[in-house]
Amino acid sequence: MSEEIKVLLPKLGESIHSAIIVQWFKKEGEVVQLDEPLLEVSTDKINSEIPSPIAGVLQEICAKVDQEVQVGELLATISTEAMQTKKNLEKNTPSPVSISAEQNQDFFSPALLRLARENKLNLEELQKIIGTGSGGRITKRDLELYLEKRTEKEESSLQPIERLQMTGMRKAIADNMVRSFYEAPHATLITEIDITDVMQCIQKEKQSFLEKYQAKLTLTSFIARALIKALQEFPLLNSSLDKDTILMKRFINLGIAVSVEQGLLVPVLKGAQDLPLPKIAQGISELSHKARTGKLIPSDVTEGTITITNFGMSGVQIGIPIIRYPEVAIIGVGASYKKVVPREDDSLAICNMVNLSLTFDHRVLDGMYGCAFLNALKHHLEMDKGL
Repeated sequence: MSEEIKVLLPKLGESIHSAIIVQWFKKEGEVVQLDEPLLEVSTDKINSEIPSPIAGVLQEICAKVDQEVQVGELLATISTEAMQTKKNLEKNTPSPVSISAEQNQDFFSPALLRLARENKLNLEELQKIIGTGSGGRITKRDLELYLEKRTEKEESSLQPIERLQMTGMRKAIADNMVRSFYEAPHATLITEIDITDVMQCIQKEKQSFLEKYQAKLTLTSFIARALIKALQEFPLLNSSLDKDTILMKRFINLGIAVSVEQGLLVPVLKGAQDLPLPKIAQGISELSHKARTGKLIPSDVTEGTITITNFGMSGVQIGIPIIRYPEVAIIGVGASYKKVVPREDDSLAICNMVNLSLTFDHRVLDGMYGCAFLNALKHHLEMDKGL
């Protein structure tokens, strides 16, 4: 029995409501097998392949490349009847005798040759044009189209402005950032933290830690541990806003921003409140590796409650990141640096320092609450006693 199956955009994650079509792996009229990749879509979180739900023939593509579609919206239709018809035709129809394009390729009409000479087109270049005439013969229209494209290419190379089409991921990131920036009133606080003891611990323990846990011991891991402690004291930062209701999360799902070639991905370390430092470091290392190698799955990038973005690796000391909607806060980590710091006994010490920024949704908390939270985070990091 034949049927026409509708392919709909599936739900790719808890907070994902739409996606942008990146590419179709099949054309209309082509056969597709069950679970064979049909198309690729992009969100601000990850690129995902959508498999075919059935074997059949791709009847109609209803969502074009670069088009944004909502979850549950129609992507395409697949016909099982068309597949059966195609099989019958392939079985019963004899193979046609092909006419080689070479038979007619060397024949060019006088008008065609004259047009080629006028445009300084040599014979070798002329023979490379794909003809649409009988037996593959190049028509005058074929040549005119070729010349138009060549002219456009030459003109574009001379333009002082280069136009770059935004990728699906870049568009999705842009849409999410614009929504967050305009929907949530942002406020930012910045504090300077002495991380001398933490950096000494990292230098002392990094090799043995790597051998024991197969993960790098990094400043981000220590910041994550201090952040978890501070969030348990100031839970409003670990929440989201649903209309006029604040949803405070009893679990901490820590987003770790990772820079990749296509943009920025934020895999999520889930249940971070229950993890000791080695598990935090292992989780960050594993998720970062999956992000850079394109192996993240939708569940890796959803349900985050707060995010850490470390732009310090670029050498920048202070930054003001944008909140990842629907979260209400994000922590920015700058580059560490050395500074002469006066002690309480008036002595001077050269210390390792870092700037941390807290950007928060002012609808959910006030500035003094944010200051108290940031001071708690500073305290836990400066008082960190190592592993």
